Amino acid sequence: MANLKEVRNRISSVTSTQQITNAMKMVSAAKLKRATNAIVDLRPYATKLKEILSNLSASIEGNASPYLENRSPEKVLLVVITSNRGLAGAFNSSIIKATNLLISQKYAEQHRKGNVSILAIGKRGHDHFSKANYAMIGNHSELFSQLNFENTSAITELVMKGFVDGDYDRVEIVYNQFKNAAVQILSTEQLLPLEPTVREETETQTEVDYIFEPSKEKITEDLIPKSIKIQLYKAVLDSHASEHGARMTAMDKATENAGELLKALKLSYNQARQAAITTELTEIVSGAAALSEG
Repeated sequence: MANLKEVRNRISSVTSTQQITNAMKMVSAAKLKRATNAIVDLRPYATKLKEILSNLSASIEGNASPYLENRSPEKVLLVVITSNRGLAGAFNSSIIKATNLLISQKYAEQHRKGNVSILAIGKRGHDHFSKANYAMIGNHSELFSQLNFENTSAITELVMKGFVDGDYDRVEIVYNQFKNAAVQILSTEQLLPLEPTVREETETQTEVDYIFEPSKEKITEDLIPKSIKIQLYKAVLDSHASEHGARMTAMDKATENAGELLKALKLSYNQARQAAITTELTEIVSGAAALSEG
């Protein structure tokens, strides 16, 4: 039977842990609300922008924008979006595993030649791939301390410049897409070259006839870079909301597990105390019987 003092110490330790995990769950719940509002507000704009590009895609020539240039992917850049902190279940490990799987299955030849670079947004991803000796494009972990469109656009412009200059032939994003607090969808999207959206023909679909002002070329020139920036910004917001959802769920589960462990420890404590009392009573009775016989 466990020592009473040892069980009391474990009960005290588990109780403290339970209080911490419960507090972290509530903090993540508050942050999740703000992060969810941000991604929900952006999605209609991103959807409309994608719709406009879809209507324009049929008339955009392949050389109308340098971001549409489809080259053989000899040099690849992967934008890996993780978090700066842990305690979020499998949130970070799933992204790292998906990135490694993507490299081994799709870009194994480029990796052997040392032509796979990593741009990590988030400390966890940056630390992992730095230790794995990948070519790292800066350290962008500070983005989450001031997460806004301007700061994300600065990173996107760096990526776009690298693509236009020929430093990378293809850029892909690996991130967690937010569905709800308990569900994050592991996603991989091609950022560059921009793929023209293929619209599905339906019976009810109507052709949209746009009036271009000042010109189609000028609008295309402005719209495509903005679409690329919005795509990366949306991925970062999705990942940010997913992080808080995953952490809230993980801390909720940890709080429940601590409660179950406390029940077991208290039962063990009561059993140990009862056994100690029984032993003491037995010793007293035995001693009294010995004295009366004497």
